[in-house]
Amino acid sequence: MPATGTTRTTLRRGIVAAAALPLLIGALASCGYGSDAKKDEPKDTAATGTAADAKKLSASEVRIGYFPNLTHATALVGLQEGLIEKELNGTKIKPQSFNAGPSEIEALNGGSLDIGFIGPSPSINGYVKSKGQNLRIISGSASGGVKLVVNPDKIKTLDDLKGKKIATPQKGNTQDVAFLNWISEKGWKVDPESGKGDVSVVRTDNKVTPDAFKQGSIDGAWVPEPTASKLVSDGGSVLLDETSLWPDKKFVITNIIVSQKFLKEHPDVVEAVLKGTVKTNDWINANPDKAKASANAKLAADSGKALDAKVIDPAWPSILVTDDPLASTLKTESDWAVKAKLIEQPDLAGIYDLTLLNKVLKAAGKPEVSDAGLGAK
Repeated sequence: MPATGTTRTTLRRGIVAAAALPLLIGALASCGYGSDAKKDEPKDTAATGTAADAKKLSASEVRIGYFPNLTHATALVGLQEGLIEKELNGTKIKPQSFNAGPSEIEALNGGSLDIGFIGPSPSINGYVKSKGQNLRIISGSASGGVKLVVNPDKIKTLDDLKGKKIATPQKGNTQDVAFLNWISEKGWKVDPESGKGDVSVVRTDNKVTPDAFKQGSIDGAWVPEPTASKLVSDGGSVLLDETSLWPDKKFVITNIIVSQKFLKEHPDVVEAVLKGTVKTNDWINANPDKAKASANAKLAADSGKALDAKVIDPAWPSILVTDDPLASTLKTESDWAVKAKLIEQPDLAGIYDLTLLNKVLKAAGKPEVSDAGLGAK
């Protein structure tokens, strides 16, 4: 598991009902951040958030991808509060929202995306398919936030899953791999390609899963937040939190990746983004209620609808934001995918480049993090 010298902040502290979104948005217009500002209020960066004499960076814009999931809390809050933009000295952020890992990897490989927040499985697949040429993992972002939610009328114990239909977001995605491994450790058999076997693994888009659950076409789902809490709000019951399966109660659910071309040509921009994500994680930890409301405001801006309190309130504290990429857990998840015969044994040497992150952490007086021997040479 990861070295003990890690930077991690937690959303598990004293979460209460979030401030109303209109109040939050109004507050953002007048708040400050710095030595003369309240410590729990980020600076408004509606324009650029840049000092007049600040040194310009080497790129005029940076294209950043993320998912509209609470497991991408660093991206949601960092963009909403301007904490990433504040570090960019006039370089503009062009945010892009994705619903699946393969499409984000395709955008990165195709040159239309520079930096992305993404899960470990698509990171591994993207790295391997490009023969290690197109991406690097440059930071962690989140751990946890994945649950097995079931229909309590049909499933009361874990053994009751046998013969039932359980959804995962996509074949070979991070949750799918974890669930297939769990099934294997139970001694049950499932064909990883078709999903058929002792348990029927039904690959279903997270946007569709709640309706499928309400209609009874699935009996449960192994899914990330906020989908898990949406199912609970529709009568589901949490049967298992994936965090409980990991020795240190931590596992990577979201990384930050970068195009190797962009990293080579614009390391100053990448470093600035990482300064922003580290400060974002610090702010989330110091202000859990405001951070929860901020993430919800960003989701509302992106989708046109905020999450109900009955969904976001239980979902939020199950997610741990962390600068640590938890590299050893990515290796474990890769081994699970190999075991399920979803991928061949990959060569992950060089998938991480934590040089800039550790530079930022050191400058902030924080301990450096480990790449578990999988760093670029």
